[in-house]
Amino acid sequence: MGIAVLLLLILRHWINNVEGTCSVGSAVTCDECLQLGPHCAWCTQENFTDSFLISERCDTPYLLLGRGCPQDQVEFPVTNSEVLRDQPLGKKTGNTNSTQISPQKMALKLRTGSEVTFQISVQQTEDYPVDIYYLMDLSASMIDDLEMIKDLGSTLSKEMAKLTSKFRLGFGSFVEKPVLPFIKITPGELENPCRSVDESCLPTFGYKHILPLTSSTEKFNNIITNQRVSANIDLPECGFDAIMQAAVCGIGWRNDSMRLLVFVSDADSHFGMDSKMSGIVVPNDGECHLDSNNEYSMAAHLEYPTLGQLMDKLVDNNILLIFAVTENQKHNYENYASFIPGATVGVLESDSRNILELIVTAYKELRSEIELEVLGDTEDLQISFTAICQDGTVLPGQKRCSNVKAGDTVSFNVTVELSECLDGPQRFLIKPVGFQDPLEIDLESLCSCACQQTPEPNSSHCSLGRGSLECGSCLCNPGYMGSKCECTEESVQSSNCKESGALESCSGQGECYCGQCVCHPSSFGRVYGAYCECDDFSCVRFRGVLCGGHGDCDCGECVCQSGWTGEYCNCSSSRDMCVSEDGALCSGRGKCVCGKCVCSMPGASGDTCEKCPTCGDTCSSARIIAERMIYFPVGQKFTYTQLVFGSIAFKLYNLGQKFRVAFHRLPTINWVNFGPFLLTELV
Repeated sequence: MGIAVLLLLILRHWINNVEGTCSVGSAVTCDECLQLGPHCAWCTQENFTDSFLISERCDTPYLLLGRGCPQDQVEFPVTNSEVLRDQPLGKKTGNTNSTQISPQKMALKLRTGSEVTFQISVQQTEDYPVDIYYLMDLSASMIDDLEMIKDLGSTLSKEMAKLTSKFRLGFGSFVEKPVLPFIKITPGELENPCRSVDESCLPTFGYKHILPLTSSTEKFNNIITNQRVSANIDLPECGFDAIMQAAVCGIGWRNDSMRLLVFVSDADSHFGMDSKMSGIVVPNDGECHLDSNNEYSMAAHLEYPTLGQLMDKLVDNNILLIFAVTENQKHNYENYASFIPGATVGVLESDSRNILELIVTAYKELRSEIELEVLGDTEDLQISFTAICQDGTVLPGQKRCSNVKAGDTVSFNVTVELSECLDGPQRFLIKPVGFQDPLEIDLESLCSCACQQTPEPNSSHCSLGRGSLECGSCLCNPGYMGSKCECTEESVQSSNCKESGALESCSGQGECYCGQCVCHPSSFGRVYGAYCECDDFSCVRFRGVLCGGHGDCDCGECVCQSGWTGEYCNCSSSRDMCVSEDGALCSGRGKCVCGKCVCSMPGASGDTCEKCPTCGDTCSSARIIAERMIYFPVGQKFTYTQLVFGSIAFKLYNLGQKFRVAFHRLPTINWVNFGPFLLTELV
C-alpha cells in the first residue's frame, strides 16, 4: 500500500512538472507553444482567455479540454512514423538481387523532445555478388611478392567459387608521388630509379588503374605477369592516394555487389599534410583524376587524402577495405582501420605466400558480421540501437551481430529523438556496412501549426483590424500591441515594465501589456509584483519544507509565524521544553536555544540537562583531573581555569616515581581572575 501511494505521488509530481512547462513557457504563438515540449497543445478558439495572457492558450490537451476548449480546436500534432516501402526479405525485384533490409523507406514526423522507435530486419543473403579489387604496392621491396601472386587469379577464383557464383577481380598498383624529396630527380634516376643497385625498373608513379573488374581470371593472371616494380627514397608510400582513386573512379564496381578493396603493402602510407615537405599545399579534393592512360594525374599537385576523407569516400561507395600488410606494419594499419567502418587487417607473409588465405578469411569474417551505419545529416538527432541477433540475444546499445550465416536474419530496434526544429525536411540512411541496400528515412519536424496556414488579416477581432487573427490570437500590426492590439506603442513605454537596471521586461516572469506587467502563472505558486519580481515559492527550505513549515514566503524572504524565528523559521521562541522538573531552566546547567537545552556544564546531558553523574561528587571530579595532571611534565604552565573545579584546588608532590595529591578547601572565589602559575618540583 505504501509503495503504491509513493508511486502515485511521484507520478503526480511528474505530471505537474510536465504540465507546468507548457503553461509557464510564455508562448504567444502556436508554434512557440509546440516547441516547449511534445506534450504541449494550443487552443485556437476565439475568446478562450479572459485575461491578457495569450500564453494561457498553451497547455496540455487534457487541461485545455478541461477548461472548455473544443476538441476540434486543440492543435496537437503527434509524433508518428510511417512505412512507405517494405519489400519482403529475400524477394527479388526484376533482375536485382534479393532484398537484404526491411523496410526500405520510412517517413518520420517528430515533435522536439519526442522520440519514435521502429525495427529494422537484415538478412545475410546467399550467393551474393563479390567484387575484389587488388591494389598492390609495386615499390622495389615487393618484387618477390609480385612473383608469388602470378597465379592468384586462378586460385582465388576457385576458392571464391565455393562462396559465390558471382565473383570478379580487378587490379591496380601504386608507388609514390614522383616529386622531391620522395624520389631522386636526376635524369638517370627519373628514368630508372633502380640504377643505383644495377637493376632496371619503371619510373616512379603515383597510382595506376590497370585492370577493371572482370570475371576473367586469365586476364588477371596475364596482367600480374606483365607487372614491373619501381622505386622511391622514403619508406611510406602513396597508398592512400591509390585507395582514394580506386574508391571514387569508375573501375567497374557493380551496383549490387559486395565491394572488397584488398590493399597489399610492406610499408606505411603518407596521409594529409605529409606532402607539404614537397611544396604540395592544395588539399585533396576527393575527386577522380585518372588520365587517358588510367594513371593518377594529380599526384604531384594534390596533398595526400586525410584519414577522414578516405573514410567518407569508402563509406559513400560501400567499399570494404582489407589491409594485407607485413607484421612490422600491422599496428599502424590497425590504427587506421579503427576509423574506417568495416575495415580489417591481416598479416602478410614477407613474400605474400598467404595472400589467398588472408583474402578468403577476411571475406568470411566480413560476411559473418552485420553492423549498421548511419549516413547523412543527423546533427539534431539522437539515435540509439538495440541489436536482436540471430540466436535471440538482445544487446542494448549495440548495432552489430556476429557469427551470422548465409540465410540468417537479425533485427535492430532503432530509437530516434529530435532535439531541435529542422530548417526543412531532411533525409538520412541506415544501412548495413558493406551492403548496397539502405533504409531511407524522410524526416520532418512538427514545429508549426496547421492553423497558421489560414490567418485572418486585419481581423475585426483585433481592435477593428489592427492585427491578424492567427490560431485564435491576435498578431498585431506594427505600432500596436496588447492581447487584442488595443494599445499603441507611442502611448506605452516598455521601460515601464522593467526595474531600474533590469535587462528583461517583467523580470523574465511575465509579459508587458500596454505598459503593465502581467505575470505568468506557475504550478509552483504565485508570481506577483509590479515587475513580476516576487513569488511565494523561492524562499529557503529547512529539511525540504518551505520556511520550515512555520512561515510564509513573501518575495524571497520567510515571514515567520508567531513563536518562531530565524532565517528558516525553524527556531522556536518557546521555553516550555527547557524547564526541568524542579522548575529551573535547563536544570541550571545550560541555555535554552530555539526551544531546546544546550548543556554547558561538563558531564551534563538530557533534554533539560538533568543528567550529570559528576556534578554532585566533587571529590570524584577532582580525582579525575588530578589523575590526568600527573602525566604533565614538571615545569609546564597551567591556569587556574585548568586546575580548579568547584571549590577544590590541588597541588602535586614529587615522591620519587609516584605522585600524591593534596586537597585544600578554598572559599568561594572568582577563580578566573587568577593568572597562570608554575608547577614546581618540591623536595
